[in-house]
Amino acid sequence: MCKHILNAQVSIRAPCCKQWFDCAECHAETQDHRLKKTTEMAFICKKCKKAFRKNMAEYEESDEYCPHCDNHYVLQAKTPQAALAVESEDVRVDSRMLKDERTKEDQSRSIFTLQDASSRLG
Repeated sequence: MCKHILNAQVSIRAPCCKQWFDCAECHAETQDHRLKKTTEMAFICKKCKKAFRKNMAEYEESDEYCPHCDNHYVLQAKTPQAALAVESEDVRVDSRMLKDERTKEDQSRSIFTLQDASSRLG
C-alpha cells in the first residue's frame, strides 16, 4: 500500500533490484540505491493481479489501460493532504459537536387531532 499515491492502480518492477514498488518514492525510501531508468517497464495491475510490459519509447494513449482487464491505470494521482479539523471526544460518547440536520415534525398535523376529524375518518 503506497502512502504517496492513494489511488495507485499498478505496481512497478524496479529494473535495478527486480522488486515491486507502488511508486518511485517507495523505492527511494526502502532501497539504498537510485532507481535505474529504462524504456521497457513491467507492471502488475492491482485489479486483475496480472503482469504486463510496456515499451515507454512507443507509449500511446491506448497503453493507459491494462491489456487483461481494461483497468485505466494512468490516473491523476491523489496524494495525501493535510486537513484542519476540530478534535473532540468519541462522537458515540459525546455528540455535542454534531449538528442535528433533522427537522421537528409539525405537531398540528396528526390524525389524532379533533379538528376536522369527521372529514378525515369518513
